Amino acid sequence: MDEGATLRKGWTTGACATAAARAAFAGLCGADFPDPVTILLPGGQTPAFALALTERGEDFVRVGVVKDAGDDPDVTHGATIIVTLRWNASSAGVSFAAGAGVGVVTRPGLPLPPGEPAINPMPRQMIRTNLEAEAALQGRAADVTVEISIPNGEKIAERTLNGRLGIVGGLSILGTTGVVTPFSCSAWIASIHRGVDVARAMGLTTVAGATGSTSEAAARKLLGLPEEALIDMGDFVGGMLKYLHKNPVPRVAVAGGMAKMTKLAQGLLDLHSKRGQVDLDFLAGLAGAAAPEIRNANSAKHAFELAEQAGVDLAGPVAEAAWVTAAQVLRTQTCQLDLIVFDRDGGLLARTGFRPVAD
Repeated sequence: MDEGATLRKGWTTGACATAAARAAFAGLCGADFPDPVTILLPGGQTPAFALALTERGEDFVRVGVVKDAGDDPDVTHGATIIVTLRWNASSAGVSFAAGAGVGVVTRPGLPLPPGEPAINPMPRQMIRTNLEAEAALQGRAADVTVEISIPNGEKIAERTLNGRLGIVGGLSILGTTGVVTPFSCSAWIASIHRGVDVARAMGLTTVAGATGSTSEAAARKLLGLPEEALIDMGDFVGGMLKYLHKNPVPRVAVAGGMAKMTKLAQGLLDLHSKRGQVDLDFLAGLAGAAAPEIRNANSAKHAFELAEQAGVDLAGPVAEAAWVTAAQVLRTQTCQLDLIVFDRDGGLLARTGFRPVAD
């Protein structure tokens, strides 16, 4: 496929699980399974999903939805995301369980504590929101256990980083928006360039590139920026900074989470996991003798937690080192650069402040 062509978006495992859960709840209440089933995503979209399987048992219902990742080379494209629902005790609310092919967290440093099924926080929230909406329609309370399974999921997970992260037994249920944006380098970088062009044309004096939606929202709030000043940089920090070197604005902010900004601090300009990993030895070097155990951390998040426990500011040195990497690419005397590090929830961990970049 021509990377300059429009690529078809798809749906995350979290969105598929949400659709299966909502249809299953209708079935658990004795109603017909809605097919297709429509769900509400965090961004307000209301996509509809066809059902691949439905089953009623004595004390459960089961629904499956086949994942369509669009034109993204996602390892879970074509996988069937299956949800089995059972009633919980009255007022128990929604609980989650890992079925066959869905992993369980075994190490610290991830968004979920050890022992929890690897169903990330945003998919959990999407499922709860849609179950509560369907429960209101059915006149029942959303007191159910949601068990998610993926046939062949344990085998598919071998092609992911789950094993290295300490997620055992299968895949993770992922997604922050419910939508899979196809990974196209040239198309994405072209969109970055167009974003800079629009900001310059509007006479904006500050632009902010962020690695994801959480850091973008946090940076926008922190800096008080209009939407047009936000550059959907993703992993392509180098692509954005090189373009800004030739097409400068007075102030540039680069924002991201702990792991992505650590990679930038290491000197990486493409922050995708396929291009390089967080170097724990590098982080341990920044932390110094106070936190040598960082070398054996399970993730960047875990490394930052260990540093905090040792009373060491790790985010500050990461921000400073990342600023140096970015400044070497930006290289224009007419521009000031700010490097901002956020946690997973958008909380500010460190920032350098806007400082001049020498050519």
